[in-house]
Amino acid sequence: MFGGSDDGSAEQRSGELIYEFRLDARVPKDHLLRHINVFMTPVLGGVHEHLKSYYSEIGRPSIDPELMIRMLIVGYCGLRSERKLTQEVELHLAYRWFCRLDLDDKVPHHSTFSENRLHRFRC
Repeated sequence: MFGGSDDGSAEQRSGELIYEFRLDARVPKDHLLRHINVFMTPVLGGVHEHLKSYYSEIGRPSIDPELMIRMLIVGYCGLRSERKLTQEVELHLAYRWFCRLDLDDKVPHHSTFSENRLHRFRC
């Protein structure tokens, strides 16, 4: 029993803690992705507005193109497998920060990258 309470409230809690956690504060100031981010933020700043006309209001929600690009950049820094890329972004705080993902945001499935690479981006 936690705290001597016998009303069962401790067992009924979902396990979530309420606390302040800033992902930005966990990424070292000299981390490689911080240096890359200086260039990527202005470049990707208008991507949403530029691609707005390509999105549909029906069907499954699209994956944010900025997230896809940022994840691919993380992959180009040494992760050769798309499956490994999604696993690492899921776990690594600096990768989540660079990809603009909060701790509870879902990481795209690895097949999203291979489907786009194999079918959509072929010339």
